[in-house]
Amino acid sequence: MTTSIKIDNLSATAVWFSDDKLCVRLADGREIGTPLDWFPRLKKASEAQRKNWRFIGKGRGIHWAELDEDISVEGLLTF
Repeated sequence: MTTSIKIDNLSATAVWFSDDKLCVRLADGREIGTPLDWFPRLKKASEAQRKNWRFIGKGRGIHWAELDEDISVEGLLTF
């Protein structure tokens, strides 16, 4: 059995954090939970810094200016 992930036209619609994960909701309804250990800047950041993000590329990425961190949705799916 082969499983494939459709990565065309990906965009995020929401971003939030749990105690140990970065969570992202995609426009198609999927939700991704990625360990904060994979993103040291986000893991070390304060709650206020984590909440200070914006979408880039029409939701294809997430940017934290204060932390100098950019994460692409495609990267989260292929990490």
